Amino acid sequence: MTIASMLSLFVALVILAVIPGPGVFTVVARSMASSFSHGLVTVFGIVAGDYIFIILSLYGLSALASTMGGVFTFIKYAGAAYLVFLGIKLLLSKYSSVEVKPIIELSFFPNFVAGLVTTLSNPKAILFYVSFFPAFINVQNVTVVEIGQLLLVATIAVGGVMVTYAYAASKARVLFKSSRAEKTLNVAAGSIMVGSGVLLATKA
Repeated sequence: MTIASMLSLFVALVILAVIPGPGVFTVVARSMASSFSHGLVTVFGIVAGDYIFIILSLYGLSALASTMGGVFTFIKYAGAAYLVFLGIKLLLSKYSSVEVKPIIELSFFPNFVAGLVTTLSNPKAILFYVSFFPAFINVQNVTVVEIGQLLLVATIAVGGVMVTYAYAASKARVLFKSSRAEKTLNVAAGSIMVGSGVLLATKA
């Protein structure tokens, strides 16, 4: 894998990550609702999903997608339903008028899963790794070192963009100090999460 190919892949992944979509909305919603640490774990899940797609791309994701289209469709709708479920939990959260505390009803694992299913069920990610990813590397003769390079590029590109979104969203939430402001913030975060699930379900 040449340096030019790595740079081209890096730029493509950055553009893919920067464009607002289910992944961005999920990270922003979790960071706004709980904290940067929860958003960061969501980012780990998103990057893990990219790892899975990279490995599958190297070992025949195109063939797998054509023979298991129904499975991918199921994953898409299951992931969308999960995001909607998390959003509804935020919308129905209780608020205290005495002391404002972060909504931490989710442990880190569900946040990781939310990020993972967002990537695995995102048609945009599937399309990229099926159609465009092979243009950056010869998948027939890939070496272990090149696989490591691909995972590193994905980590820096996708992870870097998503961590930036998570940090910005977590900083925005500290501006909301009153219980009324907290309620507004979490209603917004919950709505974003639900919207992300709907977007995922309706996206071709």
